[in-house]
Amino acid sequence: MNRRIVITGMGCVTPLGAEVEDVWKKLLAGTCGIRPTTLFDAKTFPTTFAAEVKALPLAELLGDEAEIHASASRNARFALAAGVMAWRQAGLDHALALDHTRMGVYLGGGEGPLDFAAASQAAIAGCRDDQANPIDFDSMRWASAAMELLNGERELEQEPNLAAAHVASLFNLEGPNFNTLTACAASTQAIGEASNMIQYGDADVMLTGGTHSMIHPIGVTGFNRLTALSTRNDDWATASRPFDRSRDGFVLGEGAGIVVLEELSHAQQRGASIMGEIVGFGSTADAYRVTDIHAEGRGPIGAMRAALHNAGLGPSDIDYISAHGTGTEENDKIETRAIREVFGDKAPRVPISSIKSMLGHLIAAAGAVELITCVLAIRDGMAPPTMHYTTPDPNCDLDYIPNQARKMKIRAALSNSFGFGGQNNAIVVQAFTP
Repeated sequence: MNRRIVITGMGCVTPLGAEVEDVWKKLLAGTCGIRPTTLFDAKTFPTTFAAEVKALPLAELLGDEAEIHASASRNARFALAAGVMAWRQAGLDHALALDHTRMGVYLGGGEGPLDFAAASQAAIAGCRDDQANPIDFDSMRWASAAMELLNGERELEQEPNLAAAHVASLFNLEGPNFNTLTACAASTQAIGEASNMIQYGDADVMLTGGTHSMIHPIGVTGFNRLTALSTRNDDWATASRPFDRSRDGFVLGEGAGIVVLEELSHAQQRGASIMGEIVGFGSTADAYRVTDIHAEGRGPIGAMRAALHNAGLGPSDIDYISAHGTGTEENDKIETRAIREVFGDKAPRVPISSIKSMLGHLIAAAGAVELITCVLAIRDGMAPPTMHYTTPDPNCDLDYIPNQARKMKIRAALSNSFGFGGQNNAIVVQAFTP
């Protein structure tokens, strides 16, 4: 079916704020959202800093609906706030005669944070009082304590699909409802597959994107054990250094990005403003190792080529690449290699940047926020910088728009997202032409 998919609304919640235009200005100015961790006491952890969301005006955004969603997890609250902003920008709050059975949700949403205090108390209660074996565990004693200590609603909110459920409930979206948790590639996959649903005729409007927060003891511990996080505790403000030779890992962030995707004629019939058009999506798996990208970059190469083919575009048509660009040794090197393979002789001339240098890595939400910045880059003819790039790496030898935003004409942009488990997704967005 020849159904075009356009973007009519955008909303975000990030470490730099919760208003799209304000966040965009800060990104162009090179503002950093990384600070010492405050969501928990991290002073004994190998990494003591993160990119936290500091302000979330959710009650103001939800109004009378705030009480209904009072039990929502941090992830779900991010998605609700970003969803309201996208919904309003799309003009759907004033739209008449909407068919809500043709409107759905597809998020790349992570698991909700665990209630650590209650879970720890229950675990301690489950340990037998046995001098010979003090850590012997009694499941019956644990269950008895857990029934008193754990809150049923908070436990339910850990389920990854709950953010999508909250969003669907808020806007009465009765159509398709999906959640994917393909690690750092999740929200790009959600947006790509949501666009496919509209193209195939399964929906006319989809709220899609991602939401995640892993800034908690288990999340940080896991990434520290994988040696994936920067440990530059004495210089946290410049710790995220994508493509720089001195990079030592990514900085954990949190937040949400939501876009309203709409079938073109549906948007035009109600007089919606169109911000951009999704024209291509590619998805692959490395089929290699759980945490390592294949050394030849075969998964990223396949995803980028599939997205370009799906868009009917060639490498010469792409004016800007929003890189996955985490700041880990392997990711940046292999993404560079993959871009060289796909773009050939043009690779050194296509501008590339990673906003993770300022926002940190929003994990499941990263791709959605990065797609939003691609739309704004096309609109304003400005590409955001890769901050904290000072020392070139011979393995990363492309144009990463170092340290200062660049004025340039952008008609089409490619956004990359690669995740643990070998998940690779790439999406092409371009300026809308009737």
